[in-house]
Amino acid sequence: MLVQSIVAVHRDPHKRNLAVFDVLCEITTNGVSFPTTLFCSLNMSHRLTPRVALLLTIPPILWAGNAIVGRMVHEMVPPILLNFLRWAIALVLLLPLAGPVFGAGSSLWPDWRRYAVLGLLGIGMYNALQYLALQSSTPINVTLVASGMPVWMMLTGWLFFGAGVSRRQVTGAVLSIAGVLLVLARGEFAHVMELRLVAGDIFMILATIAWSLYSWLLIRTSGPSDIRGHWANFLVAQVGFGAVWSGLFAAGEWALSPATVHWSWTLIAALLYVAIGPAIFAFRCLGAGFQAAGPAIGAFFVNLTPLFTALLSSLFLGEAPQLYHGLAFMLIVGGIIVSSRR
Repeated sequence: MLVQSIVAVHRDPHKRNLAVFDVLCEITTNGVSFPTTLFCSLNMSHRLTPRVALLLTIPPILWAGNAIVGRMVHEMVPPILLNFLRWAIALVLLLPLAGPVFGAGSSLWPDWRRYAVLGLLGIGMYNALQYLALQSSTPINVTLVASGMPVWMMLTGWLFFGAGVSRRQVTGAVLSIAGVLLVLARGEFAHVMELRLVAGDIFMILATIAWSLYSWLLIRTSGPSDIRGHWANFLVAQVGFGAVWSGLFAAGEWALSPATVHWSWTLIAALLYVAIGPAIFAFRCLGAGFQAAGPAIGAFFVNLTPLFTALLSSLFLGEAPQLYHGLAFMLIVGGIIVSSRR
């Protein structure tokens, strides 16, 4: 299946007003982005068969598992090193599937700065900050804060990319922000004004900002078609640079605070899981599911990530979800639905 480019935002005011919707149709896969604007333009009369439902259910389960695993191994391996190992393994697995992306005559090199920035924001920063967040925050909180991503993308587009914002989008943003604040206040709206954030909350907010910038940079459709036109090439171009950034950050982490890696079969299994499941397999399932069902249905499944995280947290970590988690989930998803309606 081909990875399609996002439609460029031209100087046409109408297209500029639709820019936020187009970017919100971009589906995130824990550090690799899949542009789906093509599907946003298609007829939405798609059928949700059991096979398609399974394809769309697998990614949020894998992403929820990524948060659970990141929390489970946070005492076995430093978070920045975990991020580097994850993407180094993913790169090794992806290279045989891609063409000579990094070859001497590759069309990537004239546009290498762009992919270096994408790798920095989407892989080097977002995932590292997520694993840092899991050092002090629960997987449920982390995924709920991350689910407010469309709000940050809307604000980033308005502030830095000249995208229009409608009243409906502002209303949706308010609902989603209320849900995120409810999580950060641990269920006590009365304590919002005296909100005391743990380090994990701050790291996850920074991660969502980095991802929103990354998402908007993908709007540019200039660049080599042989890179953007093939899913493995497009992934490898980003993961290659992202792995370099991750390696540099891991070296800095090691220099500042040397930590011991507690190698075990559990850690090896965890590394293989985060490298194969959320990073590669979820991407393929999501693309196939969106192609079959369309974004309107697919987006609903993506928003189930916090729900699966709550279930897996209770099962594997003994961290039962609280009532405010459910209310926050409804506010955030409700805000996304309101803001994405035309």
